[in-house]
Amino acid sequence: MNKAELIEAIANNAKISKADAGRALDATMESVSKALKKGDKVSLVGFGTFSVAKRAARTGRNPQTGKTIKIAAKKVAKFKAGAELAKTVNK
Repeated sequence: MNKAELIEAIANNAKISKADAGRALDATMESVSKALKKGDKVSLVGFGTFSVAKRAARTGRNPQTGKTIKIAAKKVAKFKAGAELAKTVNK
């Protein structure tokens, strides 16, 4: 499912226009992004939790040349599915 299909599904389920559904989805994604950028967690009960984790610097290998390279430390977004979502997926 891509973004357009998700917007259509939201519009149909909520009985709102596609434009309103698109604005709602964009606002949701923007709010989650801003919270993660600040280092906050976003918990949606029954769905899951979005969080930020720090990935330490490490060494890797260039597969073309075989040379060792340094990979910088960075922050990554993580998602942990909630129990209800996990149960639904495993039905």
